[in-house]
Amino acid sequence: MALSLTVLGCSSATPTSTRYPSAFLLCSSLLREYILIDCGEGTQIRLRKNSIRMQQIGHIFISHLHGDHFFGLFGFIFSQNLLGRKTPLHIYAHQPLEKLIKTTLAIEKTQLQYPLIFHPIKGKYPTLLDLPTLQVNAFPLKHSIRTHGFLFQEKLLPAQEQENNTQALQAQSFAYCSDTKYMPSVAKHIQNVDMLYHETTFLKELTQAAQDKFHSTTLDAAKIAVKAHAKKLLIGHYSARYSDISPFLEEIRPIFPEVLAAKEDFKVFI
Repeated sequence: MALSLTVLGCSSATPTSTRYPSAFLLCSSLLREYILIDCGEGTQIRLRKNSIRMQQIGHIFISHLHGDHFFGLFGFIFSQNLLGRKTPLHIYAHQPLEKLIKTTLAIEKTQLQYPLIFHPIKGKYPTLLDLPTLQVNAFPLKHSIRTHGFLFQEKLLPAQEQENNTQALQAQSFAYCSDTKYMPSVAKHIQNVDMLYHETTFLKELTQAAQDKFHSTTLDAAKIAVKAHAKKLLIGHYSARYSDISPFLEEIRPIFPEVLAAKEDFKVFI
């Protein structure tokens, strides 16, 4: 069993010459479709660079409606139409995004040739997707606007559970904590996760700035990883002021050694 994650963009609100806004591609060996998590500006370019067939993306999860997390979605929707997509595209996001999509389609006078199915995130802790092989739950984060994180959990089928006894197969899990102030209660929703992605916009010296802007520091992410008993921590969403990411790892490792730094085109097996 294997979940894999490809980093398409790991910058914060302002892209740099080497970093794109937030976008991550999740692949499960149990699911025939790709999952896109957030879709910042330039996502299509990063997908092409990584030789990803965009028509294989069946589900897109948007954590919140700040532009660096969803401005790339409109281009993706229209490109899929131009490329002749026929298979459904499911989008999971907060309700106002549906109106934005419909308005944009109306302005363009575009009739999509494929089903676009919008799933509003309702409530604090909804189950957004429940397939025989994968479940996705959302949980609230603490940002300047309504924001949710996502927990992706593989599920073994009965035959695979039986096989698990002899081949040590394991269903895996991945938690995505997008923009958020330090929020200890998040840990209870992602206990024992195989990999946690947690934003680290700032180094610890800018703790006050992080609090004022409803973002996290390196130490915040490390503490959540410890509280959640995560096996691995992946960090990203770096402020554009930082060109060197190595200090982020240096600050986190004494607290949580199993840490990786996101960078464009980085692929990790969870």
